[in-house]
Amino acid sequence: MSGFIKLSDVLEESNGTLFFECPGCKMLHGVNINRPNSPKWSWDGNKSKPTFSPSVLVTGNYGVEQKELRCHSFVKNGEIQFLNDCSRELVGKTVPMVKLED
Repeated sequence: MSGFIKLSDVLEESNGTLFFECPGCKMLHGVNINRPNSPKWSWDGNKSKPTFSPSVLVTGNYGVEQKELRCHSFVKNGEIQFLNDCSRELVGKTVPMVKLED
């Protein structure tokens, strides 16, 4: 497994998966664009203001307390639109993608 390759201020890649920082969850979310035997998203190729299709849905449990996570969004032209079925604080809002930490 290789490390992360920074593609832009908002996007990095590892093993065929693109990652961006979610400002609602404050963690990386990944979309597979080129990993075999996995669901794939389309990507418009724009590294600075990416668009992915279909929507990005992240679910699971996190943290010491194992809180339920449901983050559902569209990423279009460098903005994240949080859908109404999110359990995150930015539900229903559209915000710019955030810079990744170095």
